[in-house]
Amino acid sequence: MMLKYISAADRHHAAPAAWLNSYFLFSFADYFDRDNLHFGPLRVFNDDSVAAQSGFPQHPHSEMEIVTLVLEGEIQHQDTMGNKTTIKAGEVQRMTAGTGLAHSEFNRQDKPLHLYQLWFIPGQKGLAPSYEQKDIGFISGNKNELVPLVTGQKVLEDVVYMNSNSTVYWANLDCDKEIQFKTFPIRLTFIYVKEGVIFVNGTELGPNDQARMTGDDVVQIRASKDAQFILIDLPASEANY
Repeated sequence: MMLKYISAADRHHAAPAAWLNSYFLFSFADYFDRDNLHFGPLRVFNDDSVAAQSGFPQHPHSEMEIVTLVLEGEIQHQDTMGNKTTIKAGEVQRMTAGTGLAHSEFNRQDKPLHLYQLWFIPGQKGLAPSYEQKDIGFISGNKNELVPLVTGQKVLEDVVYMNSNSTVYWANLDCDKEIQFKTFPIRLTFIYVKEGVIFVNGTELGPNDQARMTGDDVVQIRASKDAQFILIDLPASEANY
């Protein structure tokens, strides 16, 4: 069993435009670290803040599962599949880029937008582009349990589907409460804390800290301060992506 702790200060900070403030958890754009390319099929995890009345103009993607979780504010999405949608806090969006698409993302509000964007290497290439969006209300929803937001494991129902043998969970964990996540040594577990303080198998994580775990059977999580965090269950072998 191994837990790799990465502090908030060790994230890569990028501010490529006056309206965008980002933290990259993996190599992305002009940040390249050969030892930090991906964790299983999790290829990108960006923690983005977008200023009011700003956003990303249309740009292309291919061969990637793109998951957007809106934490604060809302984002207007438009793509070459014909989708024109608004994604609000607590909602989950998944795009299968597949053989290719382009999209734009804008904050049309007068307040900042905070989101996580995750990219997963798909289990299959050459898929037709597709789109799904769901209001899960995860920011202020269920307490003291792991809530699945998006998954490629079909045993979970009423969850956004993606083409990756992975599941993204969210937790709102009250102080002194515990969660146990059962896993397998052939799986990986990734945790990123939005706020509060948790202990993961005895290791303390604060806001914007992360843990990358391999070879575990059980992940024990206890909050020493009211906390919100994301947990991602991933396959360890590329053959199982």
